[in-house]
Amino acid sequence: MKTSHFPLSTTKEFPKDAEIVSHQLMIKSGMIRRLTSGLYTWAPLGLRVLSKVENVVREEMNKAGALELLMPFVQPAELWQESGRWDKFGKQLLTFKDRHDKDYCLGPTHEEVVTDYARQELKSYRQLPVNFYQIQWKFRDEIRPRFGVMRSREFLMKDAYSFHIDSASLEKEYQNMYNAYCAIFDRLQLEYRAVLADSGAIGGDRSQEFHVLADSGEDAIVISNGSTYAANIERAETHRGEKYAAPTQAFEKVATPNARSVEDVAKQLNVPTSQITKTLIVHGVDGNLLAICLRGDHSLNEVKAENFKDIASPLRFATDAEIIEKLGVSPGSIGPVNLPIPVLFDHALYSSSDFICGANDNGFHYVGVNFERDLPLAETFDLRNIEEGDVSPDGQGTVRFIRGIEVGHIFQLGNKYSQAMNASVVNENGEQTFMEMGCYGIGVSRIVASAIEQSHDDKGIIWPDAMAPFQLSLIPMNYHKSDMVKELTDKLYAEFMARGVEVLLEDRDIRPGNAFNDHELVGIPHRLVIGERGLKNNELEYKGRKDAESTFISVDSAVEFVMDQLK
Repeated sequence: MKTSHFPLSTTKEFPKDAEIVSHQLMIKSGMIRRLTSGLYTWAPLGLRVLSKVENVVREEMNKAGALELLMPFVQPAELWQESGRWDKFGKQLLTFKDRHDKDYCLGPTHEEVVTDYARQELKSYRQLPVNFYQIQWKFRDEIRPRFGVMRSREFLMKDAYSFHIDSASLEKEYQNMYNAYCAIFDRLQLEYRAVLADSGAIGGDRSQEFHVLADSGEDAIVISNGSTYAANIERAETHRGEKYAAPTQAFEKVATPNARSVEDVAKQLNVPTSQITKTLIVHGVDGNLLAICLRGDHSLNEVKAENFKDIASPLRFATDAEIIEKLGVSPGSIGPVNLPIPVLFDHALYSSSDFICGANDNGFHYVGVNFERDLPLAETFDLRNIEEGDVSPDGQGTVRFIRGIEVGHIFQLGNKYSQAMNASVVNENGEQTFMEMGCYGIGVSRIVASAIEQSHDDKGIIWPDAMAPFQLSLIPMNYHKSDMVKELTDKLYAEFMARGVEVLLEDRDIRPGNAFNDHELVGIPHRLVIGERGLKNNELEYKGRKDAESTFISVDSAVEFVMDQLK
């Protein structure tokens, strides 16, 4: 390809709303252009990268035995109502009515559609197991689209769904998909980590996320220094520690005027925040209020709380007005002693003694609070976020955090959808059996952005070879003025093209510095510079995108040298 036919639409300016590097560089390099909030046009340059990723995903899915299909982007409401998710999925589900006043949505995911397809097509256990996949655009009406294609409203996704006669078969395919995902990310030359994860709105009993490691990643990944344990922070478990010590302080009520936060109380009483117990008030499944007690220096894991059987989902904190009406006290002075609503204690409080908590009287706290003496010993639960230095959930070593960008997620759904939508087959005993299901997603467009977050410098993108829009840049000096340069450049271009190399020949009449800047910005991994000065010494200048210095090679060996680099 020549730049006269494949223009590089680069820009020097960063968009004002570009908060992260991938968004900045995708705009600056001309890969994408914003249409409106959360919606982007993929320019030819960007589409080449997106297609590279898509092809690797497709090849590995086919190799793993999955069957490609294509399901509608627009989905009828009745399928979502049948599964029970029409009202539960939330405002990310963009709904509308057609001219016949029937309800539809733009597909954020396809569990309902594929289950409907399966219940029509699959009748016998002899047709199982089977894994259907598609590469399809999705739409989720993000409340605040940001970070370019990293968190856009429309995105390209590979989603696969497997159907099984039993859980043993599901487990086997789950592992098959795990291996396929590793093969995909290995081929794309990404540094990644598979972690235990919460299943969220998709549902199911077991799931793992695949994260591309990057300092800018939105997700905190918990890893152990003593084992291979890795989990999303939402999923990482905490355990009850040693039992609290015997009381050493008297139980006493003290004034804490204008103390509305843990930090305020700690400052007034000159104690560390870890000595304070904070109380959060949330709505329960029965419509009443519940209290959640945590150590003052810990934070509530809202995903864990939302998954707790007695807490309403989605999680909803009580308003100040609701708290005052029910408890007669303002937030900031609430504590578990004699609190007239159910109280859930986090595991960490099992080790607390002589702690401080709200006295359920505005402007007062209790000090020297102890279980058994001042309030009943209660069961404790895993409700908080794990912290760096905590014991690893598997008991081996302690944990630290790294940052990651979620690009894949695999689930064991069980029969959640098949039972709700009556998708069954006849088993070997002639009985109708609900199929077990697995679900496996990869964010194809998100992979593009995450690769940039992981690999870039102050000059621009540094693509892995497997994802680069072109493999090789040919940059001639004075291409339109030097017959010698043009002749050799055209010869090299033809030979590389004949060998299947994806070449971008810089044939615009622009300054060499501008050409170098453009090609480095778009991240082409290999570059050959052809100039009269070098040709007089029978030399060409080679430079890899990651190289600090150029290498001078003979004209005669140039093609083979580059071919070796491409390997």
